[in-house]
Amino acid sequence: MMVFKTYHKILTSIKIVIYLLSIIYVVIEKSYQQLLNKFGIVYWEKRKKSSFATSKYRNDMAESQEIKIFSGDATRYLTEKIVKYYGVEMGASAVTRFSDGEFEPRFDEPVRGKEVYIVQSTFAPADNLLELLLLIDAAKRASAAHVTAVIPYFGFARQDRKEKSRISIGAKLMANLLQKSGVDRVVTMDLHAGQIQGFFDIPVDHLFGSSIFIPYIQNMNLENLCIVAPDMGGTKRAKAYARMLNADIAICHKERTKANIVDSMQIIGDVEGKNVFIVDDMIDTAGTITMAANLCMENGAKTVRALSTHAVCSGPAFDRIEKSAIQELLVTDTIPHENMPSKITVLSCAQYFANSIEKIFKNESMSSAFLV
Repeated sequence: MMVFKTYHKILTSIKIVIYLLSIIYVVIEKSYQQLLNKFGIVYWEKRKKSSFATSKYRNDMAESQEIKIFSGDATRYLTEKIVKYYGVEMGASAVTRFSDGEFEPRFDEPVRGKEVYIVQSTFAPADNLLELLLLIDAAKRASAAHVTAVIPYFGFARQDRKEKSRISIGAKLMANLLQKSGVDRVVTMDLHAGQIQGFFDIPVDHLFGSSIFIPYIQNMNLENLCIVAPDMGGTKRAKAYARMLNADIAICHKERTKANIVDSMQIIGDVEGKNVFIVDDMIDTAGTITMAANLCMENGAKTVRALSTHAVCSGPAFDRIEKSAIQELLVTDTIPHENMPSKITVLSCAQYFANSIEKIFKNESMSSAFLV
């Protein structure tokens, strides 16, 4: 009997201890959660998750910062549209030019502690690239919190590898120059070679022109559509467009002995009786895309249209486009041109970049901005 009473007392004591420990645990847990919430961190019950910061917390932090969007001289026309879509005023900046050709970009307002975005495409001349580098350096020296380079057209991207002896890898050099200047992030669109992202050791947001072109093409309601790659390098891009548009695909195989001159071209696939859309990332002299268009018509295509994100359009490009079988050419405004041929339709990328800048600034996911 005594043993039973002793056992019962021990058991009761254990229960009391467990009960007290559970109360202490609840109090500590509640106090810990209140402490974390006091500093803006949401406590997760699932401790396996490493991050405690929610999107609401990140947005609150973003709102406490101030964004400043500046422009280089070459891309001011596009930046004006970007800030209009974003709903802010463009930052004040200017360039002092000396008589010997030297120039000195500057900011005409404080950027200390600000989130700075500098919009500048790096098409020719090389002064555009140098101006961007100088603006980044100026922002860092003025104590900007972070500096993001928004480069709608990334120049020198064709130099992504050594195809022959004794040449540079220009795209890698551009990445090194940007990083050495102090940039924290790069935003660009339709790189000539996607692997250029790997040349950087900082975040690179690579946007796709398909987000602009696909809705436009869908609204055209073209039947029997066929997407054509103008060369083997554009096959992946053409396949992505064909998948999203539920279209057939064909590929042009070209041979060239030197830059901007195509010696011969053959088409792989059937384009007879189809509405053809040739897709490319950039048009320089328009030799490749116009030859591909004419070849498609010779092989029985019903209509031929084309699209290109970056309208470099140097030398005889406009004349070739006008004389070609291309019925309509879609481009974006990453590169400015005056007096474009009537065949060319310009779709602005300003809203796309404005939305992307907002997502980056608020630390939101960028994946919804990508179609390809």
